[in-house]
Amino acid sequence: MRIAALVLVLATSSCARSGTPSPSEAPSPTTPPATATVTTPSPTPTATAECATRVLGAMSEEQRIGQLFLLGLANDQLGTAELSAIRTYHFGSVWFVEQSTSGAPAVRSVADAVQALATAETTASVGFFVAANQEGGIIQSLSGLGFSTIPSALDQSTVDPATLRTQAALWGHELLNAGVNLNFAPVLDVVPPGTDAQNAPIGALQRGYGHDPATVSAHALAFMRGMADAGIATTGKHFPGLGRVTGNTDFTAAVVDDVTTPNDAYLAPFRDAVAAGVPMVMVALAKYQKIDATELAVFSPTVMRQMLRVSLGFSGVVVSDDLGATVAVANIAPADRAIGFLGAGGDLIISKTVAPANAMAAAISARVSSDAAFKARVDDAALRVLRAKVTFGLARCS
Repeated sequence: MRIAALVLVLATSSCARSGTPSPSEAPSPTTPPATATVTTPSPTPTATAECATRVLGAMSEEQRIGQLFLLGLANDQLGTAELSAIRTYHFGSVWFVEQSTSGAPAVRSVADAVQALATAETTASVGFFVAANQEGGIIQSLSGLGFSTIPSALDQSTVDPATLRTQAALWGHELLNAGVNLNFAPVLDVVPPGTDAQNAPIGALQRGYGHDPATVSAHALAFMRGMADAGIATTGKHFPGLGRVTGNTDFTAAVVDDVTTPNDAYLAPFRDAVAAGVPMVMVALAKYQKIDATELAVFSPTVMRQMLRVSLGFSGVVVSDDLGATVAVANIAPADRAIGFLGAGGDLIISKTVAPANAMAAAISARVSSDAAFKARVDDAALRVLRAKVTFGLARCS
């Protein structure tokens, strides 16, 4: 695919423009309106866990299942299909899927309409994660009035990390003011030197923070910390790395990494991000021959339980890459996508489109009713999502 067409389609994927604004050149952040539902993280770990457990206990099983979904908003609007799905299946998070130039006020209007659905009946009054792909460069979903032009990750890697953290905090405040509280960033994949052109998902699009683990860690973590300074949750991606594949899983089936090992040096940015407290980690839709030769990473207990949970010690939310519209899972029934991801240790399902999300939620509900072990797994995943929501002010116990 020619790069121009690729850019247009990538802007709608789960995973643009160049130029590095200085903090003084970009729009100054303003105080979020009183309707904002996200605040700078402050609860202690114990208080967060206790509150999340109380919130979970007050939820119906269908509401718990709904917390496991991040639903795409077609045309970046809360349409009738999305509204119906949220009310019927109690979906608890959404994301902007398009490359929009409408500006912060328009985005805020949609985000506020979504948050208005956080009622006792729909979500047990738990607020929504409202997400966007705001990496920078080609992958900047939201632009226009109120949004700086964010440079690509590769360009960000040339900036001193302390300065980058300050800039990322500004970009985060812009998201917050637009009602967005979750960023599908930073990219933690390492693309080997000299291979950018051959690496379709990351290198060819300048989405990586450099070409060695140390550089990627330093700059990706600066971006993550700046976003956290602004009260924005982040998602490190795409575990265990897309830096050494050829195809893009959004558009290509059977993408394989035949290099990465369970103790690979290129995993260092993920390890560092986990140690630094990244709240979410997104798992790739590729297959890793030297880790689990039978399953895509997003369906692999070895990848999610052994490597991410045990080896790296990650206790946050494990997020899928898009299980709704990507070519990588097109030949797998939606029900099997959801059951496979959760059963292997995942927590939060991204679906760009409504129909697969509805089918996945129905399948989870049916399985829960007949499988006590799977029900416990669903409740555990919902609890992890709720801990994150308590941390970011979307669920409260007082």
